[in-house]
Amino acid sequence: MAWFLGAAVWVVTIAIVGVLAARIWWFPPPISELAVRFDDHFALTLVLCGFFFVLAQGTLGYAVIRYREVGQRRAGCWQGSSKWVWAIAAVMVLLDVSLSRGSGRIWTEQQITPPVDVLRIEVTGQQFAWNVRYPGSDGRFGRTDPKLMDDVSNPRGLDPKDPRGRDDIVIPTILVPLRRPVVLLLRSKDVIHSLFIRELRIKQDAVPGMEIA
Repeated sequence: MAWFLGAAVWVVTIAIVGVLAARIWWFPPPISELAVRFDDHFALTLVLCGFFFVLAQGTLGYAVIRYREVGQRRAGCWQGSSKWVWAIAAVMVLLDVSLSRGSGRIWTEQQITPPVDVLRIEVTGQQFAWNVRYPGSDGRFGRTDPKLMDDVSNPRGLDPKDPRGRDDIVIPTILVPLRRPVVLLLRSKDVIHSLFIRELRIKQDAVPGMEIA
């Protein structure tokens, strides 16, 4: 039985590594430089963590077989050195801190001040849809009133008396012009929603009562 369990650990480990190496279930192609950097950092993290994963599972499979109970004899055991334990823990902490700092630096670099000609698009989440509002030709959003909200005809509660909102466009899809900077203003009508743009590797929550750019 111990031989079977040890071999099973090795087989499952090899299968997991094979699936990840073959990228059978993977991200869609990135469409921005920032997304490429996120992918590179993710690959580095996966390789480092994968190395320790294989090492740990390989050792586990070996221990199951090597120190199995045979007949009535007492199962063997390995008395490890505390120095090795502390050394391994220190290496893991250093790797964790380094990888966290790297991902944090990439995320911070995308927090830039938008240019003057930026296009602002309001994205409001609700159960179970996204309402995307564009400011129209005048470049300004019209006034809204929660009392005017109607999920069918007026999901954002546009005030028809405000002339700035007469050219506002509300659709369930995000469409952006080519080579023009865009800022998304995230809102929520009811609960927390998560906006995830896979090709950009960007994910941000929309929180009720807050406007998140």
